[in-house]
Amino acid sequence: MFNKILIANRGEIALRVIRTCKEMGIKTVAVYSTADRDSLHVRFADEAVCIGPPSSKESYLKISSIIAAAEITNADAIHPGYGFLSENATFSKVCKENGIKFIGASPEMIDSMGDKSSAKQTMKDAGVPTIPGSDGLIESLEHAKELAVGIVYPVILKATAGGGGKGMRVVNSEDEMESAWEMVRREAGAAFGNDGIYMEKFVVEPRHIEIQIAGDQYGKACHLSERDCSIQRRHQKLVEETPSPFMTPELRERMGEAAIKAALAVGYEGVGTVEFLVDKDRNFYFMEMNTRIQVEHTITEEVIDYDLVKEQIKLAAGEPISGRNYYPTMHAIQCRINAEDPYKNFMPSPGKITDYHCPGGHGVRIDAHAYAGYVIPPFYDSMISKLITVAQTREEAIAKMQRALDEYIIEGIKTTIPFHQKLMKDEKFRSGDFTTKFLEDWTM
Repeated sequence: MFNKILIANRGEIALRVIRTCKEMGIKTVAVYSTADRDSLHVRFADEAVCIGPPSSKESYLKISSIIAAAEITNADAIHPGYGFLSENATFSKVCKENGIKFIGASPEMIDSMGDKSSAKQTMKDAGVPTIPGSDGLIESLEHAKELAVGIVYPVILKATAGGGGKGMRVVNSEDEMESAWEMVRREAGAAFGNDGIYMEKFVVEPRHIEIQIAGDQYGKACHLSERDCSIQRRHQKLVEETPSPFMTPELRERMGEAAIKAALAVGYEGVGTVEFLVDKDRNFYFMEMNTRIQVEHTITEEVIDYDLVKEQIKLAAGEPISGRNYYPTMHAIQCRINAEDPYKNFMPSPGKITDYHCPGGHGVRIDAHAYAGYVIPPFYDSMISKLITVAQTREEAIAKMQRALDEYIIEGIKTTIPFHQKLMKDEKFRSGDFTTKFLEDWTM
């Protein structure tokens, strides 16, 4: 087992990893930018190293500074959290070259799953259902038009190096193809430095359902059931729950088996997710594999009593898994509490928190790094915390979430708490009848 782990991240996920490390008797090192010197992850780690100014490029994304911090503190492993360098093949490779264990996927794994076009082909070869689309990248606008006729409109153009909702456009007819083609190429080139594009059939009225997986160094893999991430805004998740209200036992078995096939096909090591689109007839299609811990890992932990960060660390240290699949015995919901104004199109709202009170009670969990007096910096993701409730049934979990949201006090800045309060009262949401398009016609 590792003696000391450096957490190459910030905020609530850094604090989350620190907590598990402390319970395992592992020393921790926090890294921070000058904007984060007062963050709780810095306070609660055993050691802390400043790695640069507020800009992510000069701090949390600067590999040389992070490796130097690991070397001067004698850390023997690095946990990247999610975001930043968590799925960066170069970072994984540099860690390996410097004798530091990267608690995540290998460089080869990240490369194979990071390029969505090649990842899709890998899954297709493994017998995992995939969305009809182009075989590899599209060569030209004319090629795109020809393919769309065979696939049948509507189709979606996607950047092969895309993520976070960037580099994708739905095309409903040939008349829209040229402008969509140019927009995706420009956006992909600017955001990812790679303007490669592929095409897929656009799935109408889909659910976004992901399967949590774990794999060890000895060729074993298991799944830990599903999470429904369909409540999204501009492809960004806002609410997640498990089990999915759309799921059936038969569909859960088939999706779980497909996720394990996906993990075994690439020799997956660590924890990750296989993400699927599921249409209204419960046909499911591979979308992507995330080779890291997810923001929403919390709800899986709550319904199966399983510390996924601890499992990550154990797998990275070479411990085997049992190979057993896990299924939810409770119902959990997570609301992402962001520093955004839902009444002004979710405009970011950085600034000083003047008053802060967390909800509590049975079945309520808060993963947060904020406190009264803390300043939300404008340089990073706007998430303040994750509020999770768990109960015997979905109805009870929603009722518990409503109560917890009413107790949650954050003053001095705008937050998404009012949005979540309204959503929990929405009859369509409460019935479980929603898709990824749910919020398109929904107003505060």
